[in-house]
Amino acid sequence: MKKDIFVVGAVIIKDGNILCAQRGIDSTLALKWEFPGGKIEKNESPQDALIREINEEFKCEVEIGEKVEQTVYEYDFGIVHLTTYYCKLVSGEPILTEHESIKWLKPEELSKLDWAPADIPAIKKIERDQLIIEKY
Repeated sequence: MKKDIFVVGAVIIKDGNILCAQRGIDSTLALKWEFPGGKIEKNESPQDALIREINEEFKCEVEIGEKVEQTVYEYDFGIVHLTTYYCKLVSGEPILTEHESIKWLKPEELSKLDWAPADIPAIKKIERDQLIIEKY
């Protein structure tokens, strides 16, 4: 039986653009693009996990907003339960510590990247949610 892995992702919005992060060459799903985030630890809320992960991986702080999407995707290594949230950058600028690269893209440009499969449902929803993007 495959392991269930509960993770969160941040759809960080700045000036109408969304932060996209490319996974490292030596990581699972190498060089795929994703919304930054990570695993939810025991006794941690999804929002607390997201704040912690963004601080650890990008050395900046975000404010968590509305939920974007909740996706379950079965990979060969396990079943990923991904919840994504719209976020606003409140302090600092993202600094690469684990990812290969980052890009700030307009919502309509997101689908041009080679995304991790679990992130794709969120991308489709973001493309339809232009008014929400403008709030951030």
